[in-house]
Amino acid sequence: MGLRTLIILLIASLSGVLHVKGQNSQQWRDSLAVINKQISQNPYSSDLYLRKAAVNIELQQWEYAHKTYSDILTKEPNNLAALFYRAFVNGKMRRYDLAGSDYETFLTLAPTNIEARLGLAYTLQKRGKRLEALDQYNTIVEQHPDSAVAYASRACLEEEMVLLDAALFDWEKAIALNSSNNDYILSKANLLLKMGKKQKARECLDVLLDRGVARADIEELLKACR
Repeated sequence: MGLRTLIILLIASLSGVLHVKGQNSQQWRDSLAVINKQISQNPYSSDLYLRKAAVNIELQQWEYAHKTYSDILTKEPNNLAALFYRAFVNGKMRRYDLAGSDYETFLTLAPTNIEARLGLAYTLQKRGKRLEALDQYNTIVEQHPDSAVAYASRACLEEEMVLLDAALFDWEKAIALNSSNNDYILSKANLLLKMGKKQKARECLDVLLDRGVARADIEELLKACR
């Protein structure tokens, strides 16, 4: 699964932080117009600026969001929300060095924040610094030993580094902590196939079938287990 799985895990962990709401593009644009009007009628308010940038993110207006977060940080260098989301926006703009710098600054202020450390580890991977990324994932596991996402994220990198036994251990830990997550079980099945353990991979797929996963969705993996 590799980076694709890691991206899914990161987005999942960020979804609770971003407080994503179900609005369409026009509704978000309407919200932005209201917030911009409020900003024009008020002295500086970090809350209004943060709300504006959040809508910019929803509309994928990365440059506008980045400028707004930078404006906040000019006035409030230690504003954690602005630091975190500017790092996130830098990542969306593929400015991984800048994203990493923001995450590092954030972590000096909140060293146990799992979302920021996941973000930092991901930017390190994108920059080809796998060993440094692995150090970050090790720190995440140490700080959050009861987090399934921590083990699953590390497993993704370990698979990339062909540390397959370590990755299997981490997928099993992730499943033990969140046994209802079908994606973790699917990832474990994929890994077992890479390791030539077809019977054990089939056992994972049988669990998914028992849970109602459509056979057609995993047919290729089932064939690989024969």
